[in-house]
Order: sequence, then C-alpha cells, then structure tokens
Amino acid sequence: MHTLLAIHWNVSPEIFNLGPISIRWYGMMFAVGFLLGLTIITKMLNFEGSDPVWGEKLFVYVIIATIVGARLGHVFFYGWEYYSQHLTEIFLPIAKGVDGYKFVGFQGLASHGGAFGILLALWLFSVRVTKRPLLWTLDRLVVPTALVGAMIRTGNLMNSEIYGVATNLPWGFIYERNHETIPKHPTHIYEAICYLITFALLMYFYFKKKDLKDRTGFLSGVFFIGIFFTRFLIEFIKENQEAFESGMTLNMGQWLSVPFILAGIYLIYNALTHPPVVYKNILNKT
Repeated sequence: MHTLLAIHWNVSPEIFNLGPISIRWYGMMFAVGFLLGLTIITKMLNFEGSDPVWGEKLFVYVIIATIVGARLGHVFFYGWEYYSQHLTEIFLPIAKGVDGYKFVGFQGLASHGGAFGILLALWLFSVRVTKRPLLWTLDRLVVPTALVGAMIRTGNLMNSEIYGVATNLPWGFIYERNHETIPKHPTHIYEAICYLITFALLMYFYFKKKDLKDRTGFLSGVFFIGIFFTRFLIEFIKENQEAFESGMTLNMGQWLSVPFILAGIYLIYNALTHPPVVYKNILNKT
C-alpha cells in the first residue's frame, strides 16, 4: 500500500464538551439535516399550495420515528446478541470511558431501521393529518431525506466509522483514531456523494417536472433506487459491521436494501403507467 499518497484522517468526533455533555459532529449533522429538511419541505408545501403547517407536524413524526426506528434497527439487525443481555442500554445514550460516563448519543443507528420507522410514521401522519395516501406524503418527504442521508454519512466520516476495505487508490483514508495503518475506501464519502446526486434529481423532478411530480410514487421510487441501490453496491467494498456477516455472500445491509430496491422499481413502473393525480390546493394562491 502506498501510504504516502493516502489521506491521514485523525479528526476528533467531538466538537466540544461541557462536563459530561459531549457535542459531536455526528449529532450536529443529524440535527442540522433535520432543520434543513423542515425548511425544504415547508417550501415544497407552499409551492404546491398545501398547508405549510403540515411540515412542522411531519417534522415531529419523522424525527421520533427516525431515532426510534434507526436505534431498534441497529439493536435487532446488528447487535441483538449483545443487547438481549443489556436491555437497559437500548435507549441509554451513555457511554463509559476512561474518565467515567458521558452522554454521547446512541452508539449505533441503522438506516434501514430508520426507513421502516419513517414508513410507519408516515402512515399515521397520512391517516391523522393530510387525509391523503401515504405515497403522497412519502413523495414529498424523500426529497429532503436524501440530503439528510448525505449529512449523516458525513457524520460517520467525522466518527471514523463504517468505512471500506483496503485500497491502493490515492484518496484512500488511513483512520488513525482506529489505529489503522493502511488506506481504506472512504465509503461514507461515496455514499454521501450519491445521496447528494439523488437529492438534486428529486429537487429537479419536483420543481421542474410537474407531470412526474404528480405521478404518485415516482419520487419515492427514484429515492429508493438512488439510496438503496447505491448502498447495495458500496457494501461490496465496505468492511462488515458485525462479525456474523463475515460468512455471508451478501451482508445484512445488502439484504435489507433489496426490498427497497424492488419497491423502487415497482413504484416507478406503476407511476409511469398511471395518469398523474393532482390534489386541490388547500391554500388560495393570489
């Protein structure tokens, strides 16, 4: 390995700390991503004449569903062997270090679990708030979600976690905080770039292609393929997150991506073979 050509990465995951409270880049990226998401979805609702207050209500539904779903996804899909013996740690955002216990946020979130949690929350939101089909809400939520996904992967970079296998490429990262000595694929950067491309496409389709925007499920299908097909491919050069994955032809992340990829293909096909559906504006435009 040509380590002289590699990028030596030793950034602290902490921005600063106040006693037992540790403010980390990952948590900051998560929070900023959600605030940007709320701003974008509010702009979208105003653009089409829907009630912008829905954006604030949807924010509450989604943030709770994302945290709970992503946490439970990690617990059940990746760490049940451990958490089944330590049930109190499932929702205990405390870590023990050399200086004692610190509040650091949850040490393990799974994007697939977050996706399942969000789908459940959207169903409740659609039934209780918009009175419109789940896919109508999902088509709007996926636009800012792609941006949030990119920011979360940036948080993974700052944590020096979830990276790839060894590489000779000149942009390989040596993660010094993890005592790595050879360059590894910065897969979190690969994913973040793909997620940003997906976000740009969704914004274009929503604001510039009315015929596609109003085809129920089209934007959701593009999102599922853009995010989860990317995830499926990049997993081939990513280190396994758990030991049990070492003997698997496809790892857990890839198996969990397959249903979303298939759903994306179906949604795009269904959207393009059915006429657009336009809902009446709730707000009067002047």
